[in-house]
Amino acid sequence: MSLVVYLAAVVFGMSAVLLYRPSTVVRNPLNLSTCVAIVLGSLVFVCAAPPTLSAVNSLTGTPNFGAPLTYGMLSAYSCSMLVLLINWRGGPRPLVRRLVLRSIAAYGLLVLAIVVLFALSDADTERLRDLDTYYANTPFMREMILLYLAGHSAAMLAVCLVCLKWAREVTGLLRTGLRLILLGVLLDLAGFQLTKYTAVVARWSDHDLDFLSTDVAPPMASLGALVCSAGFVLPRLVPPVRAQWQARRDHRRLAPLWTLVRSASTAPRPPAARWQLPQARLQWREVSIHDALLSLAPYFDHGVRERVRDAALRMGRSPHEARLQAEAAMLADAARRAAAREEPPETGRSYRLHATEVPGPSGLVELARALDRLPPAPAAPEGAVPPPMAGTMAQPEEPHVA
Repeated sequence: MSLVVYLAAVVFGMSAVLLYRPSTVVRNPLNLSTCVAIVLGSLVFVCAAPPTLSAVNSLTGTPNFGAPLTYGMLSAYSCSMLVLLINWRGGPRPLVRRLVLRSIAAYGLLVLAIVVLFALSDADTERLRDLDTYYANTPFMREMILLYLAGHSAAMLAVCLVCLKWAREVTGLLRTGLRLILLGVLLDLAGFQLTKYTAVVARWSDHDLDFLSTDVAPPMASLGALVCSAGFVLPRLVPPVRAQWQARRDHRRLAPLWTLVRSASTAPRPPAARWQLPQARLQWREVSIHDALLSLAPYFDHGVRERVRDAALRMGRSPHEARLQAEAAMLADAARRAAAREEPPETGRSYRLHATEVPGPSGLVELARALDRLPPAPAAPEGAVPPPMAGTMAQPEEPHVA
């Protein structure tokens, strides 16, 4: 059971690491309150594990000292959830600050009451797993147990109400995240708190339902925490993962265009480029391709472009498709001329490719697809230097030394 609790603490705490960078947490109250709530939730699981309770009791020399520590930590976590909701809702900063201070003051008094009640109680027998039911009828301990459960229940019910309201007002991943948080809180309410209440009340009537508190409540609380952590992480983690995946696809789609123009690019290759994330690799490839297009611009033959464009229009292609096909043919011809070190054609006018008119890699991807669909070049007469195939770059011949 302790392994499950520790695992829940690790996963719950790791969600804060996945969500935010330390440099951006402090500047944003919402990010800060989210991280504090996640960290406190993970600490609750660490403190509640029997090995931790035993170690705390041994270090302090006080039997069951881990109980007020755990219950105080749980109350702090409940308070952090309310503060998170207040910051999430937003509003005028003075009002938000006032509500946050009131929540901290209320749960601060709750923690103080837990400590005072424990100090007044007679709890000399160490109980690591069944303290709530063992001391359910003990004066002051009984009140302490009910107090920490009531404080936690109030915060979780508030979270439920807010998640239900907001889930109807938002869409997409945020709605999915809210529903997961709501599910995690419901698991906590029904699987942890309700079972705790039931086991404690059963003790009051001389019934033994201790297994609900010792065997059912801890794994249900762990499961609820895991689901909550998924709700926190999903809306923030999925978009960057999607962006990296899309960048990887665009990087691969640009391969035909990059193969054609790479020898004309003068952009320096970044260090350790192979170990960079897809977005960084795509950005470098975009910059390098644009640099190569500038180098090849003087070799653009507008006669080639116009002939291919007119032929594509006669075949029923749309003006946009005809333009892309014509630009791909003109670029392949320019790459051949540059590789053969021919003189640039006398065009007397400049031309801007469609790929340089649109932001992002979409225009370059369209040009790469058009290059990939170009028909193969016709066979050259014997003894002539053949032009490069579409999507390839002819390399200059090595000089012959007599």
